[in-house]
This record gives sequence, C-alpha cells and structure tokens, in this order.
Amino acid sequence: MTTVRVQLGDRSYDIVVTSADSAGIGTFARGCSRGELAFVISDENVRSLAEAVSVSIRSQSFRTELVVLPSGERQKCLATASQLYDRLAEIGADRRTLVVAVGGGVIGDLGGFVAATFARGLPLLMVPTTLLAMVDSSVGGKVAVNHPKAKNLIGAFHQPAGVWIDTDTLSTLPDREYRSGLAEVVKYGVIFDPELFSYLEANAESILQRNPEAIRHLVAASCRHKAAVVAKDEREETGLRALLNYGHTFAHAFETVGGYGAWLHGEAVAAGMICASRLAERRGLIDRSVTERQRQLLTNFGLPTVPGPWPTDALLATMRSDKKAVSRKLRFVLPTALGAAALYADVAEADVRHVLNHRAP
Repeated sequence: MTTVRVQLGDRSYDIVVTSADSAGIGTFARGCSRGELAFVISDENVRSLAEAVSVSIRSQSFRTELVVLPSGERQKCLATASQLYDRLAEIGADRRTLVVAVGGGVIGDLGGFVAATFARGLPLLMVPTTLLAMVDSSVGGKVAVNHPKAKNLIGAFHQPAGVWIDTDTLSTLPDREYRSGLAEVVKYGVIFDPELFSYLEANAESILQRNPEAIRHLVAASCRHKAAVVAKDEREETGLRALLNYGHTFAHAFETVGGYGAWLHGEAVAAGMICASRLAERRGLIDRSVTERQRQLLTNFGLPTVPGPWPTDALLATMRSDKKAVSRKLRFVLPTALGAAALYADVAEADVRHVLNHRAP
C-alpha cells in the first residue's frame, strides 16, 4: 500500500494506492465521514465491485444506498444529476452523508458534482476503477457535468475526503479504456517528468501487458504529480494547475464536435497533445524530435495522434467556448522542453487551424 497526501490544510486528504484489498475500503470510508448513510453511485460496468464496496462500508456501521446507472458519457448531464438529487432527498440524506463514486471518470465527475451541490456540499469518497480516473480525474476536486455546448461546462471545485485506488480492478478493464488512461500518464511525463516519460518508452510492452508493478508505479507517480500541483494551485489561480490541461483544449473540442463517446477522453487527449506540440514547434519552443517522441510513444500505446474527421471551423468554434478561454481568445498549454510546459494566451488562430488540418501521422 502506498499513501499520497494532498496537502490542503484542514481539507487535506489521502490517496491510497493498493492491490486486492476490497475489505479495507470500509475502514477508509469511516475515516472520511462520521455520518450514518453512504450513497454509492456506480454504473453497470462495475456493478459487482460497487456491491462489494457497499458491503465493506456497511461493516463500519454505515447504512448504504446503491444507485447503478447505465454506463457511458451520456450519463454525465444535469438530467441524471437531478435524478440523483431526488434519490438523496427521498432517503433523507444530510450533510454528513458520504457520497461514494465507484467507477471511471464519468461516475467520478457526476458523483462529485452531486456531492458538491446537494445541501451545499457532502463528503465525497472517490473509488476510481479505470486507469484514467486513477491517475487524473479522481484527484484534485474538479467535478462537472457536460453541456451540449461544451464538455465539463457546468461544474465546481469540491475536494474529496479521500481517494481509494485498488489497481486490481484494472484486470478486467477493456483494452481500449486501459490504453486511453495511458494518455494522461504520458501527459505528466511531457509537462513535468522526463524520467517518467523515459520509463514509459522503455517499458511500453510491460505496461501494455498490465504488469502489476508497472501499473502501481505509474499510478503512484501520477498521483504524486497531481497532488503536488493541487496543493500549490487548487483553483487554477497561479497558472500551475492549468499545465495539467496539456492537450485538453483540443481534446474537449474533439469530444464535443465528434459527439460524446465517439472518442474516449484519453484518445482525444492523445491527439490533442500532438496538436499542442505541433503548435509549440511553430512557435520555435521545441524541435520536432520532442513531438516525434510523443507521437511514437502514443502510437505504441495504440492511441490516435491526428485529429478526427471533423470540420475545422466547428472545432475552432468549440474551442472559443472552452471554459479555459478568456474573452473567447484561445489559450494553450505548450511544451517548452520534454518535462516542461507553459501557458500561452497569444496563439494565432491561423496556427491552430494549421495543426488541425494536419491529418497525416
């Protein structure tokens, strides 16, 4: 077991990275809330795990209510949030009710958004079951639902009371979902950690074979980077946390224009990182070799590295509505070296159009 502490004063919390410890979550949950009720949200993909989590939590004198939703990005919307509000009200939830989100990024974002907004805030326990959620979305307190105009447009900052990561849950994760999560790990290597990037290059085959030791290393390293950033810039006020959006301005446009679910989030991030790296090349920030190393690694992981077949004008219009834009002016995180990046608000739209039209590997 590895524990990573997110240092936020009286709102600090632990990220536990463990393997094959389904019983331990009950004790961990009791440390997250003194309440009597745990509201467990999950989806059909991980119903059996959510049921096991509920059993473990009940052993610690919780009464549990389990809601299992259909799987898919379409659940991450205000309509589903409203249904969950209704259920919380029906069962008499109070401000000590623990919301437990068991699932991937969709369930984590949706459950977190409900926890942030019901009764002005309920304690939240994240139990991520996908690699992408383990290394990124479960940590840091960003919770949101989608809007037809843009992904994650309606949201809040709501730090969890704890994050429980059992890497054994990845053994049944579909291959496409697993590869998608690797994109976010690559991101940490590009913007913060060249040694992690080199580790990914050297161990790509072992990682794809889901070697347990390699997985624990990737998850713990990613969580440490995320925790350090969140501790210094919780609400993206200094620009440090914005670096975590590397590739995401492009990615969210791909997801919105392509239709939620056409590409998995990590697939969109992979292509988005290469677009952003090509922008950095055009500005003279990096040479082509930095982009090529990213492209080759992402290709080895079976991830896309060029934009999908969507109209460039539609992608640009969506980017202007992105929540990271200021006065509809585009902002991008661009690499300045392997292991370093910066935020730029003066990127010419012509350059963005150029890289969007680069559809060849």
